[in-house]
This record gives sequence, C-alpha cells and structure tokens, in this order.
Amino acid sequence: MTSPREEGQDESLDDILRDEENAARPAELYYANVLEFVSDRLAYLVPRPAPGSGRVWCPRWFAHAQALSRLDSIWRAWEMLRFDPALGMSNWWIHHADPHLRALTDPVTGPFARCVGGHHNDEPLPLEAAPEGLFMDQRWLPSKDPFALD
Repeated sequence: MTSPREEGQDESLDDILRDEENAARPAELYYANVLEFVSDRLAYLVPRPAPGSGRVWCPRWFAHAQALSRLDSIWRAWEMLRFDPALGMSNWWIHHADPHLRALTDPVTGPFARCVGGHHNDEPLPLEAAPEGLFMDQRWLPSKDPFALD
C-alpha cells in the first residue's frame, strides 16, 4: 500500500476533513470568564493609574457597560492570540489591550470618568423616540446579506 505522499498527493481526504473539523472546534478557554481574566491576569499586567497621570480606574469595572464590553473584548482577544507563539502577545498589546485601556481609563470620555472619588453609576445617553415606521426589523429581511439595502 502506498502513502498519499508516494502517490503524489499532499494529504488524504481524511486528513483534510480532520483538519477542518479541528479548526471548526472552538479552542478551550484558559479563563472561565472575563472576571477571572481581569482578576487573575489583567490586574497584574496593567499598573494602577499613577497619581497625577489623569487616568482613572474603577474597582467596580463590571458595573460599567462600556468597561465590561471592552474588557470582555480584551479577554477574548487574549484567549485567541495566546496560541500564536510568534506575534500573538505583541498583537494583543498593540491592537487590543493598549487602545482599549486608553479608552477605559480616559479621565474625560472613559466609562470611569465620574469615578475619580469612588464608583458612580453610568447614565445612558439621552434619546428621543424615533417616528413610527422609520426603522424596520432587519432580522427578517429576505436577503442573507445583513448589510444589503434591498
């Protein structure tokens, strides 16, 4: 019996199917959730904002919707990029952690801006009711393209 390589084939159909199935499987998470990631890893990687830096952190970060969303994004990016031994962590810092942390700790526009003297709840943006019929339910459009305008 000859191997696929001896027959001039790079891989057998079984090898290709196995690789595709393995790629489709989600990688096992190292951390169970964003709280575990922030408590066990991020809290040690990111220093507290120094006095006079103007940066703000809120110990009740989980009570701020924007912070929770950004930190969840940082965690999920870390979970994926940790598998890349060459550039994964550099990519994580430059493209994920650094920009999100700058936005989170911004003393003027960040979600913790009102928490300088202690936690304060966020206030939602003021909104007016939209005219009836102005927007349609995009979930039930006939097109499979969610950005189609037909």
